[in-house]
Amino acid sequence: MAGLAARGGFCCSIPIISYGRRSDIGRFKEEKAMDMSRRLGAEFFGTFWLVFCGCGAAVLAAAFPTLGIGFVGVAFAFGLTVLTMAYAVGHVSGGHFNPAVTFGLWVAGRCANRHLIPYIIAQVIGAICASAVLWVIASGKAGWVPGGFASNGFGDLSPGKYDLASCAITEVIMTFFFVFIIVGTTSKGAAVGFAGIPIGLALTLIHLVSIPVTNTSVNPARSTGPALFAGGPYLDQLWLFWLAPLLGAAAAGLVARLMWEKEAV
Repeated sequence: MAGLAARGGFCCSIPIISYGRRSDIGRFKEEKAMDMSRRLGAEFFGTFWLVFCGCGAAVLAAAFPTLGIGFVGVAFAFGLTVLTMAYAVGHVSGGHFNPAVTFGLWVAGRCANRHLIPYIIAQVIGAICASAVLWVIASGKAGWVPGGFASNGFGDLSPGKYDLASCAITEVIMTFFFVFIIVGTTSKGAAVGFAGIPIGLALTLIHLVSIPVTNTSVNPARSTGPALFAGGPYLDQLWLFWLAPLLGAAAAGLVARLMWEKEAV
């Protein structure tokens, strides 16, 4: 999702290294390879944590008899996953944990071309692995019925039975403001080191509003993992939860270019 780079930003920048001799070139290539491995590991684990804890709160704890955490608890679970991982690994990868965030930051000029596709692949794999582990845990309860397995949906699969248009608009707008907040709180002049707090709270707020509409995506990786296990119509509707977040993120990235200074990546 989003995290904290060295100066409080989410850009995918790496140090500029000067070299001249052949040995220096080899060392530079090794450092770049190691840097990418660390970045992808951070994105994998960050997205794993987001999906495992966020969707886990929905699957295991939301409706637990008499003590269920409900929508509010699930909303805070998602927000806290971003907040905790932003500080844990944000300084390694920028802490995106979300293909829409990566894409939006790329449009805004805050993510290097070489990081775009690898980040998204790592995020999707992390989400799928988290969903698999969650499935194993949840299925250990006698009589457990997976249902939607915290998947996103519209129409009959929407928690509040909202139609396609309502769900699409919700996802576009929510993702727009999520990326907008990420860029704004990590731009030059923002409070350095505190970006994880407003970003985590923003994701919490987004869930508080939109869980009844789409079960809240704003993150194509988060949508993909559970849908693969829920299958059927949830998988058929997955396209919306890629398209709408990416559109919202792209719009936020374009606006960000006008509002904030472009930073080196």
